[in-house]
Amino acid sequence: MTSWFTGFLPYGFAWFVATLIDILVIALPLMLAVAMIIYADRKIWAAMALRRGPNVVGPLGLLQSFADGLKVFLQETIIPSGANKVLFLLAPIITFTVALIVWAVVPFQAGVTLANINVGLLYVLAASSLGVYGIILAGWASNSKYPFYSAIRAAAQMVSYEVSIGFVLISVVLWAGTFNLGGIVEGQKGLYGFINGYGFNPLLFPMAVVFFISSLAETQRAPFDLTEAESELVAGYQTEYSSMAFALYWLGEYANVLLMCTLNATLFWGGYLPPFDWAPLYMVPGILWLFAKILFFFFLFSWVKATVPRYRYDQLMRLGWKIFLPLSLVFVFLVSGFLMLTRVGVPA
Repeated sequence: MTSWFTGFLPYGFAWFVATLIDILVIALPLMLAVAMIIYADRKIWAAMALRRGPNVVGPLGLLQSFADGLKVFLQETIIPSGANKVLFLLAPIITFTVALIVWAVVPFQAGVTLANINVGLLYVLAASSLGVYGIILAGWASNSKYPFYSAIRAAAQMVSYEVSIGFVLISVVLWAGTFNLGGIVEGQKGLYGFINGYGFNPLLFPMAVVFFISSLAETQRAPFDLTEAESELVAGYQTEYSSMAFALYWLGEYANVLLMCTLNATLFWGGYLPPFDWAPLYMVPGILWLFAKILFFFFLFSWVKATVPRYRYDQLMRLGWKIFLPLSLVFVFLVSGFLMLTRVGVPA
């Protein structure tokens, strides 16, 4: 796209315009997708509880999310008198922004990435870990007890599970031999000669399960939604928020859920590749395969939230530190040992 604009614009300006268009092509559909998956989330919960869910606003209730968005947009933004106003308003912006910037390195199809950098996986880990700052700042800046408790919980929870996620990613990087997300997807092609996906590898399947459960904790989804446990903390770090500030947290949460669904599909289940390494399946555009896998993982996220009761905090910490951390370390050892036996000294 940059080369097309250079025909009538200076190179620097052409690059800027092309990059801006690419960003909008990703961000605008993502915002629409967030609105629709909020609707889908509510319909799935309703179906599992034998209820109807949203069904009034628009055909089949499809416009319910947009009506909710209009409602919060028209509400007054209330800032508590004792709050730190700058940080109070900055916190939801940080959460929302961080939820968007990670999408820059996601491969939607072969060669279709906004920023195809060699350290894409490190970028994802670094950028997604910044999301906790939005929650910590919200809890502290609100000058309220319940949000502050929630911020402390969020810090401990996200740090705990990012350790396990880091070791899971080491196993994937060792097997793929690259930090580039596109390279990781291409490395999953033709496992056993006919299937695509590290999740079908006996050494990496347990890591896929650990990564999925850690994704629930990382995005504060049930049964790990202790940062906004309404029975204990009213609404957690969001208690003092209203209007668009609250909506930015809502959008950021679902953008993060979509991102984690995408990473589950990309790292372990072939990303934009079809499930089987069979020529006719490659006639379907890769972005459709990726979209189908994202929807499947989002259904799992909703299914878990609708059926699994919330953990106690000690259970949450025990799972992260006493089960997932030792397990992920053991599999780093097993994967690296297997690769040493089979690949070292073998021509590439």
